[in-house]
Amino acid sequence: MLLVRVTDNLTTKSIFTQKYGSLSKEEAEENAKRIEDVAFATANEHYEKEPDGDGSSAVQLYAKECSKLISEVLKRGPKIRYEKEVLASDKVSAPRDTVFDISKGARVAGPILASIKDQLKEVDLSDFIAGRPEAEAFEVMNIFSTALEGSILKSLNLRIMPWVRRVLGLWGTHQISEVGCEGGIALSKALKTCTHLKKLDLRDNMFGKDAGVALSKALSKYAGLREVYLSYLNLEDEGDMSIASALKESAPSPEVLDMAGNDITAEAAPIVAACIAEKQHLTKLNLAENELRDEGTIQISKVLEESHLQLKEVDMSNNSLGRSGARVLAKVPVQKPEFKYLNINGNFISDEGIDEVNELFEKFPDRLGSVDENDPEGGGDEEESGEGEDDEHELERKLENLEANKDE
Repeated sequence: MLLVRVTDNLTTKSIFTQKYGSLSKEEAEENAKRIEDVAFATANEHYEKEPDGDGSSAVQLYAKECSKLISEVLKRGPKIRYEKEVLASDKVSAPRDTVFDISKGARVAGPILASIKDQLKEVDLSDFIAGRPEAEAFEVMNIFSTALEGSILKSLNLRIMPWVRRVLGLWGTHQISEVGCEGGIALSKALKTCTHLKKLDLRDNMFGKDAGVALSKALSKYAGLREVYLSYLNLEDEGDMSIASALKESAPSPEVLDMAGNDITAEAAPIVAACIAEKQHLTKLNLAENELRDEGTIQISKVLEESHLQLKEVDMSNNSLGRSGARVLAKVPVQKPEFKYLNINGNFISDEGIDEVNELFEKFPDRLGSVDENDPEGGGDEEESGEGEDDEHELERKLENLEANKDE
């Protein structure tokens, strides 16, 4: 955003462009990058010399340096008038490691955040540690967590973009820059004080089950959450159950619940289902890429089928789901006037099962997502033709017994 503003300042018509000529967009962008690097280095050096300050003087110096350098570029004019020059102050040059070491930037930003945290309502730090070593990412998370502690936030986004994680995985990199277990625990402690959040987005971070348990303690204090994005946190059943239990007792009216890619199995399904049962305002539920299978899916489908009239979207793709689970899940949209989309792709549903699902969606086929990646042979012998009916009834009997035991 800052680079865009600097570029705009360099290309906007002014008395300088009339006198010295206008820069091309490419040249302006190149100079904007240099200006930002040099101004940051200047502010960073100033901050390191006065570590006890609140960072405000460093910010002022940064703005002043940017303004000065923009004026120099405008007065120098486009390249056609001068050979390419090195844009840097004689007193301050931008060290190479300053540009790439975000922990130094965080030490500048941390005190600034702390000084204005009472004014903050929304914080978006998504992808801000992408590509950084684990130790550096953890240090930055600690700085920011400490700085934001006590903030009365309405929205917090700490998501890392999924394609970054996939590329890092292809490279065989283990020091990936998601918020890992230690960072997740540190963040969870700080989040205990952010009880006014309405939107929490922690997607695509390798928290692990221990950080998931720590996060559940923070979530137990959240009464106003409307959107909860906790997908791909590597929570496993222990973390999933802790979070589901916490959300069940708090946050009565979330509209979005996203817990995809967390290795949720049928063992955790009763607790997850109990949580979902309490969330009658849900419009979107994403449990894709877990291991719920038929048993877990049926338990969750049952609580959705009975109520949740505002539900619009359910994603149960890639859950090792078979014929019986798919058939029960497909009944969910029938009584939902606002329902728009069901995704069951990437499962192990037999051809007969797909036919049954299509029959249920005969009147509104646009509500059913593609099943192109369904593998009817992937479920093994349990999905052989003719066994789906028995499987469903057997699972339903188990669920009835489960409910009876719980009531006792």
